[in-house]
Amino acid sequence: MVQHVPSGFSGLEHLATAVMLLNQAHQVVYANPSTEVLFALSATHINKSHISEVFLNCEVLQTAIDNAVKNDSPFREHEFALTTMRQQSFAVTCTVTPFKIGEATLLLEFQQMDQQLRIAKEERMLIQQQANSELLRNLAHEIRNPLGGLRGAAQLLEHELPSPHLREYTQVIIKEADRLQSLMDRLLVPHRVPKYEPTNIHEVLERVRSLLLAESPNNIRVLRDYDTSLPDLIGDREKLIQAVLNIARNAVQALQNSHTPHAEVVFRTRSQRQVTLSKKRYRVAIQLQISDNGPGIPSEIRDRIFYPLVSGREGGSGLGLALAQTFITQHHGMIDCESKPGKTCFSILLPVESTVIKNAIIQQ
Repeated sequence: MVQHVPSGFSGLEHLATAVMLLNQAHQVVYANPSTEVLFALSATHINKSHISEVFLNCEVLQTAIDNAVKNDSPFREHEFALTTMRQQSFAVTCTVTPFKIGEATLLLEFQQMDQQLRIAKEERMLIQQQANSELLRNLAHEIRNPLGGLRGAAQLLEHELPSPHLREYTQVIIKEADRLQSLMDRLLVPHRVPKYEPTNIHEVLERVRSLLLAESPNNIRVLRDYDTSLPDLIGDREKLIQAVLNIARNAVQALQNSHTPHAEVVFRTRSQRQVTLSKKRYRVAIQLQISDNGPGIPSEIRDRIFYPLVSGREGGSGLGLALAQTFITQHHGMIDCESKPGKTCFSILLPVESTVIKNAIIQQ
């Protein structure tokens, strides 16, 4: 059967890269699970099929194979289109490597270009998030000390003022110092060590939903579209609640400010299989989507919404989404957003099981 891995290649089963093995007649003798996921093809179905039957009318791929065989060396073809026997098209990069183990003589590695772009984007966001987090933490520490001195001096001055009505001004100083202190505390919150435990994502969403309904006017509906078969994940319940709440509150505020008719926020959960997050492959992940039918995120800040201190709302701190991204990253997850007038959707991917997180639980 094609599902059996040739001796010495058991690791192919767990690769995030799509891999095929061909025999001397250019027939498929093995396709790993990533190949099945990428091309939506059954490994059993394409077993012993000629490569030209799996990918139709693809001269580019055949030329790459011929070059690899002729020169007896790896050959890579960048960014070309493949059409499968199911008439589905994909943009891929393929590396063809000659070798000889058993009946297999060629190894084909496929990388889908949009997946590569997503991984590159994820890496950039992670680097940016780490840099922002370090910057904000240092900034918060530097500001907290003078704030305490400022507040203390205002309190001392208040006791020395000859006229009670002048205390109105010292109270302004004290209250603004307290507000800035609260802001600094929020900047330092993400650095609390997460408390990982089995967590039901729907319990998280129901907690957020109850808070939204208590805070929001009756004309905004909070709808649910849950896959109740989803397993528990390993996570910090309070941080997940805060991440989802930050996103959902932004949605509600946008709906309120725009006076959107038939305003609604939708929570949707689904399972995703064979997902790559932070260069690691997970068998199962939970996809959580938070969408609204509001005006959309302004185009001028759309690419910067996860940066700290960037806000599309007057009076907003610009910390809500930055904190949400930090909390999701601590769970080895990924958060992304697509927005246009009438539809904004934040999509969160969370691995159900993570060795790193499981080790953290053991140490707690």
